[in-house]
Amino acid sequence: MNLLVIGLGNPILSDDGVGVRIAHEISKKLPEDNPVEVTEVSVGGLTLMESMIGYDRVILVDAIQLDDPHPGLIHRMSLDDLREISPTQHSSSPHDTNLITALEMGKKIGLNLPQEIIIYAIEVVNVLDFGDELTPAVAAAIPEATEAILAELRTTLL
Repeated sequence: MNLLVIGLGNPILSDDGVGVRIAHEISKKLPEDNPVEVTEVSVGGLTLMESMIGYDRVILVDAIQLDDPHPGLIHRMSLDDLREISPTQHSSSPHDTNLITALEMGKKIGLNLPQEIIIYAIEVVNVLDFGDELTPAVAAAIPEATEAILAELRTTLL
């Protein structure tokens, strides 16, 4: 099975870097001969979809801001869950689209996209201020999120 873990975010925008930090932790804890590719990206929509081509299973790790925030709370989500909280077609650019729409388009044109995409979303507070430090509650969620993803990877690889 072709597995990919993608840490999403911008590591110089405070809590927005949590996905990248978790991807780093996962990389450090996986054995050298593991079949899992771990990467980080600061993109969305079409470019993010393109990075998933050729993988059977993808785990995305990203920050999430909700109306009633609980900083550091970890959500394991499906694409259907994401669809419910991300109803718009376009991202911040009229020349791009959100991940759900990009994946639907990719499947329609026959791209080899993952059969399963799992999202680990960590609730955050600050994604606008420049800085490489996470807020304390978000930083405290890194070990738990890392272990949850590693456990899921172990289950898949058995």
